[in-house]
Amino acid sequence: MANDDWRLTITLHDQAHAGAAAQSLREHQVEGDVSRQLGARVAMSQDGPSIYLYAGTENAAREADRLVREVLARSDMPADFALDRWHPEEEEWEDAEVALPQTAEQRRAEHDRLEQEETADSLTSGYAEWEVRVELPSHHAAVELAGRLRAEGRPVIRRWKYLVVGTNNQDQADALARAIEAEAPQGATVRAEMAGALVPFNLYISSGGYHR
Repeated sequence: MANDDWRLTITLHDQAHAGAAAQSLREHQVEGDVSRQLGARVAMSQDGPSIYLYAGTENAAREADRLVREVLARSDMPADFALDRWHPEEEEWEDAEVALPQTAEQRRAEHDRLEQEETADSLTSGYAEWEVRVELPSHHAAVELAGRLRAEGRPVIRRWKYLVVGTNNQDQADALARAIEAEAPQGATVRAEMAGALVPFNLYISSGGYHR
């Protein structure tokens, strides 16, 4: 969806009602009603006892809230409601009453909180939250670069011409990607991304990084 910064979460008190509630909302065309009244699109999904409605504006989300409450009340399906807004710096949903950061200092503080949370998650789980993936032009180049990185104390997983190096958070991954790019041979591609695998193998994480 192009714009889904607002999320309405409806959690049914009785999980057995969730499927019927979602069907009832579709039959009453809650999404279409919001579109007709406000010209704003709302999308709906369901996961267990919870139904989620995503909207691009606060007005659309609150109108969806009103309509859903009416539909569920008529069907005698009690539920809890929560309205959240996506915070791009922290990359998580926050209560709608929590204002978005307006200044550079506030945005930096929110970003720092995200980095601290990612690091805490890494330390707790023992696995990388972020990683740097490197594709080398040859097997020989991959072996050579992996050796240099391991000599620096980096946890490296090597698969033929590919390397994966784990980090605690995005800032560490970005910094490591820049460092690897500076020493990698011509033709290598380097990118930092959220970890897609359990990294490291037989390694542990400290607050300062990864160690063997």
